[in-house]
Amino acid sequence: MMDTTNDGRARMKNDNRNLRGRTALVTGGARRVGAVIAEQLHAEGMNVVVHYKKSEADARNLARRLNDRRRDSAVTAQADLANVSGMESLIKASLQWDGLHVLVNNASSFYKTPVGQVTEEEWDDLMASNLRAPFFLSQFAAPHLRKSHGSIVNLLDIHAKRPLKEHTVYSTAKAGLAMLTLSLARELGPEVRVNGVAPGPVMWPDKGLDAATKRSILEATALKRKGSPEDVAGAVLYLVRDAEYVTGQILAIDGGRSIGW
Repeated sequence: MMDTTNDGRARMKNDNRNLRGRTALVTGGARRVGAVIAEQLHAEGMNVVVHYKKSEADARNLARRLNDRRRDSAVTAQADLANVSGMESLIKASLQWDGLHVLVNNASSFYKTPVGQVTEEEWDDLMASNLRAPFFLSQFAAPHLRKSHGSIVNLLDIHAKRPLKEHTVYSTAKAGLAMLTLSLARELGPEVRVNGVAPGPVMWPDKGLDAATKRSILEATALKRKGSPEDVAGAVLYLVRDAEYVTGQILAIDGGRSIGW
């Protein structure tokens, strides 16, 4: 709808608070935080495309649960985000309903890359999942999101601003994603809003952190406790549904770790 200000300038306003019947594509949506985001958006009435790379069983189980709750409201889509050529298939899968309204760039690789031991393959892998894929998926999705006045939410990390030791490549990629978020917000406005969510300790990596390290991380937060995937999903929902005048922002969901360190 159009809203006219007192000085006569017309501005575009799109009511996104009713998400029922709209469509979201969630990359890396089969497991962990991505799955919770997919469930949260689905609970608001959205149709969901659950992207996966290797976690086919998890993706299919999630889609089955969602379809049990609301028939024909969720599908799975496989793609290796290291290959740009496969990304268009994800967009195509999203268009089986009434357009594409939300892109959540959640898929990410995470592992140590100590300087002096980094291989070209590791560099390419971390850059592909954390930076290149969000850019090209956003580029493919942009015409559809412009048409629907939709939004993009990128999943970053508090280490986009404060590097994590022995994770130089990952931290650099996430820093690039932070700038990409700002750049896309400027490039795709006014039709498309682009924001980011930067989680802190809400879910531990599958491996690599011992109990003492986990305790020290939680002690560095202002709230002195671990968050949850639901905290992240709630932030994504806020940016998608409620934040109609918010774009180019990165919301830290880290219990205050980024203010203390």
